[in-house]
Amino acid sequence: MWNALSKKRILGGKSAKKQFLGFMMMDSRVCSIQFDLQGIRNDEEDFVGPCIKQVSLLEQVEISRAFHCDGLLLCVLKDSSRLVLWNPYLGQIRWIQPRNSFHRLDRYPLGYDENRNHKILRVFGEYESSRSQVSGYEIYDLSSDSWKVFDFDVSPDWDIQSHQRGVSLKGNAFFLAHEKTRKEFVSLSCVREEQLAVLYQNWEDLEIQVTKKIDPYTVSWSEFLRPISGCQINNTAGSFFIDEEKKVAVVFELDRHKQTEDACRYQTAYIIEQDGYLRAVNIGVAPNLRTSDKCGYTSGVYCRPLVCSSSYAPSLVQLQIKKPSKSDESND
Repeated sequence: MWNALSKKRILGGKSAKKQFLGFMMMDSRVCSIQFDLQGIRNDEEDFVGPCIKQVSLLEQVEISRAFHCDGLLLCVLKDSSRLVLWNPYLGQIRWIQPRNSFHRLDRYPLGYDENRNHKILRVFGEYESSRSQVSGYEIYDLSSDSWKVFDFDVSPDWDIQSHQRGVSLKGNAFFLAHEKTRKEFVSLSCVREEQLAVLYQNWEDLEIQVTKKIDPYTVSWSEFLRPISGCQINNTAGSFFIDEEKKVAVVFELDRHKQTEDACRYQTAYIIEQDGYLRAVNIGVAPNLRTSDKCGYTSGVYCRPLVCSSSYAPSLVQLQIKKPSKSDESND
């Protein structure tokens, strides 16, 4: 079970603190990842790539997305029927049913309030339109095991694209909202429980910035990775994490080979240093899901790897739903 492994790795010694220890999505499965970023420029024989292992506790279901917050992992089932919340350290899970129904394009961050009560935000939209637009929000409260709908006004001038994954920082949920006329590609991450990081990419350059200050209405940024030309990853910008001490960013995406119907594509970790050095590490074959449009044209659609941006730290949050005692029932 992964929680036994986590205790050994996370609490076990100095070597664990020098590595990225976390979770990622590969081939619709949740996997643990251990990545030692030392010796990046060593020869192929001396470089040690990431150690990725499938989590057995969740192997009975296919997962489309995963979100990390405060030592908990929120997973969205591929068929959008349910959510599952997992505490790796305690080995506990909770299945979460929808109020009405979920949709594959819904967005979910996980967070908590000032009393450390954990909550799930569901962002949903008008999916029948030519372009999905945010139309509503609802929040699931772990303590009450219930959903509550919120009626907020949504600006028509921006949108949260369906591939954008929310991240949590100190319990607060953050999304990247796009102006509908913009063509740049961005991805959001976080640095421990201290900073947000954003990967910005247009058709020519790639750069990463981290927050200096976050206020309710403004965010100031500083450069972490200067603009690098000729380093395009993919048009969804990729999920990523950064190591401030080693001054390294690791972006997870497909390889940069031309996409064709029968091409063999690889899930890849791109290691980028601040001086522009780039190393691509093959982490596995990307399954080709092959989809056909109304005209019968078949295109290659590949499973992209998705990494949870924060290195894992153990949590003691209990996920079991407390049943009322006999004394409580008699008092009702």
